[in-house]
Amino acid sequence: MAIAAITEKLLAAKKQKGITFADLEQTVGRDEVWIASVIYRQASASPDEASKIVSALGLGEEFAELLTECPLKGSLDPVIPTDPLIYRFYEIMQVYGMPMKAVIHDKFGDGIMSAIDFTLDVEKEEDPKGDRVKVIMCGKFLPYKKW
Repeated sequence: MAIAAITEKLLAAKKQKGITFADLEQTVGRDEVWIASVIYRQASASPDEASKIVSALGLGEEFAELLTECPLKGSLDPVIPTDPLIYRFYEIMQVYGMPMKAVIHDKFGDGIMSAIDFTLDVEKEEDPKGDRVKVIMCGKFLPYKKW
């Protein structure tokens, strides 16, 4: 997976400053996952949001302008991902994708979940047997229309 040069610079500044995505959430007033998607160039920020991000990272305004541009979405190569964390989501979709689709169709009918009108939250659940990752995806249901 190739990472854009701007993303590398933003992530290096984030690391150097010791800032988390949760810290940026407090600064920008947007969800940490959305902010990460801006930094990875999968979403675009308003000029004000971009300014807050680069200011928090100690970078110049020239970076802010780049974060307002419409990105080319879809950063994964068209092969099975090899990063273990990303691969697990691929594996989850391989195993549970069709069952999820069937259950969604049972509940909503023929359609899809929007990735445009969509939120994604990542939560940590403490567990004595090992902490749990909780991923919550919430997308608007879009029925297929008939004509």
